[in-house]
Amino acid sequence: PSPLPPLSCGSGLSGDYISEEGHYWIGMDISPAMLDVAVEREVEGDLLLADVGHGIPFRPGMFDGCISISAVQWLCNADKKSHSPPKRLYRFFSTLYTALARGSRAVLQLYPENAEQLELITAQAMRAGFTGGMVVDYPNSTKAKKFFLCLFVGVSGTLPKGLGTECADGEEMHQAKFTNERTRFRNTKGKSVKKSRDWILEKKERRRRQGKEVRADTKYTGRKRRPRF
Repeated sequence: PSPLPPLSCGSGLSGDYISEEGHYWIGMDISPAMLDVAVEREVEGDLLLADVGHGIPFRPGMFDGCISISAVQWLCNADKKSHSPPKRLYRFFSTLYTALARGSRAVLQLYPENAEQLELITAQAMRAGFTGGMVVDYPNSTKAKKFFLCLFVGVSGTLPKGLGTECADGEEMHQAKFTNERTRFRNTKGKSVKKSRDWILEKKERRRRQGKEVRADTKYTGRKRRPRF
């Protein structure tokens, strides 16, 4: 079988599961320190130090699938003056499309900051030739909600159902779509979503998963302060 690339593989934790399932993989990451940890852990996959914003440096049709966990949203940041998020995203998606075999799939889990990031990422993926869309697990949960960009190469596939999208009586809830997410983020009459309680809770949860020390959630989390006299 063709290999599978975990993008921004870090220390290779996801690669361990891929190996257990009998797949061969090549991991890419921009952090030498994280790759050093992967080497020390003696992961079974091959490792490559690379910035995915510069593209996927492999021959056409080499991979039969791709996964990424909490990485793609970082391409929306301009860390250097020369960085253009739309160009970096298009370079990433276009070279990934080329590197994937026809009929293969890419599943990219991400944490978008707002609707604009979702729209930018999805638009560049479709511009590169992918079909597919966004799947949302537990759309009505603050902590458990996760976004997955499910992409297909060459042929249109059926998007999986997001977890937590069924009601208690077994009826299926309306699946959250990209356009609906964009509308939800813009229902604040122009105010920044970054000031909302949901955004603060999601950010704190991400930091906890990264092993950082975060204050406990309380009823005061995200509450606006009263103006001083």
